[in-house]
Amino acid sequence: MLAATARVAGDFDLAEESVQEAYLAALSAWARDGVPDRPGAWLTATARRKALDVLRRRQVLRAKLPLLVEPDATELDLPDEVAVPDDRLRLVFTCCHPVLGREAQAALTLRLVCGVSTADIARVFLVPEPTMAARITRAKKRIAAARVPYRVPEAAELPERLDAVLTVVHLLYTTGHTAPTGGDLVRADLVDRALHLARMLAALMPDEPEVRGLLALLLLTDARRATRTDAEGRLLRLADQDRAGWDREAIDEGRRLVLDAFHAGRPGRYALQAAIASLHALAPSYEATDWPQIVRLYDALLDRWPSPVVALNRAVAVSMVHGPTVALADVDALAEDPRLAGYHYLPAIRADLLHRLGRDTEAAEAYRAAIDLVDNDAERVFLTTRLGRVQPGSAGPAEPPTVR
Repeated sequence: MLAATARVAGDFDLAEESVQEAYLAALSAWARDGVPDRPGAWLTATARRKALDVLRRRQVLRAKLPLLVEPDATELDLPDEVAVPDDRLRLVFTCCHPVLGREAQAALTLRLVCGVSTADIARVFLVPEPTMAARITRAKKRIAAARVPYRVPEAAELPERLDAVLTVVHLLYTTGHTAPTGGDLVRADLVDRALHLARMLAALMPDEPEVRGLLALLLLTDARRATRTDAEGRLLRLADQDRAGWDREAIDEGRRLVLDAFHAGRPGRYALQAAIASLHALAPSYEATDWPQIVRLYDALLDRWPSPVVALNRAVAVSMVHGPTVALADVDALAEDPRLAGYHYLPAIRADLLHRLGRDTEAAEAYRAAIDLVDNDAERVFLTTRLGRVQPGSAGPAEPPTVR
């Protein structure tokens, strides 16, 4: 609804207000006349008409917004499955306009296109909620001031926006894969939306290796969705997941896309991440995973994308090849990076490594630090359970670090 209304309004604030007014109108009209056969189409049509009414009252529709025209009835009657994906993709590209910085592009897309709350976006970027709210507001104002047209860019414009679009789709998937807050580990609506956007991008730009790489990464990672929690919703480590329950059709498709992306030439960061996910997906067991190859792929990924989060994930693989002592030194070095301040996976991985080394007092302290930083209930329960195993008086074998 928001994407369809934004195409008419050309103004994100007006689009949001019009959508809210459409919901209010529905409360009255539907109570009186009954719920229409296609409530989504009714709401979208109402929101767009309200936006047009505002534009007419301003008497600047033709003078200042020449690209915006009133949709005809046949367009409004199109099935949601046909109309919404195009509108959403246009809005993604609009939010990823070069007039905005990369972080503003991602935040604006997550908020407007994907429905992620400002609070959750703030947690993703490790900043206070008021700070993120101000950034989103400034981004919307800059889009409006620059009179950015609501459309998919021309072919010549796509390369400068593609990396930003891939980034926000990946971030959207990550936000859904492990929800920053709430009681559930996964937000299926965000995961499915990211997969849908990735497939649309693959259809739009089939010759781009990194588009195939991103789609492969999402498919291979999401293939494990049904096994990431037990019947009570408790998080399960990769080592404990039932591989028989993984989606083999998605794994096969992802594997083919990885090979295509690598055959195209020097693989980018999404293709490399997809290759890592492919090795996990194809391994017969956690212990039998090709960990040396995964370390080599992480080395290549760090060369393309020198991110501290990538380095932290590499440390998990290093622990399986060279042991926890070597990996712990890498993790302790990363703890000095201010970009990982507040990132609960760092103390969680450190705690697991300390536990494997028999340093349970230090491990317990690290688990407590991770628990203090986590806002997702499923992850908090998982970390609390792990803490209980390293408390004085507990017993049990040392286990490999957590891989989500």
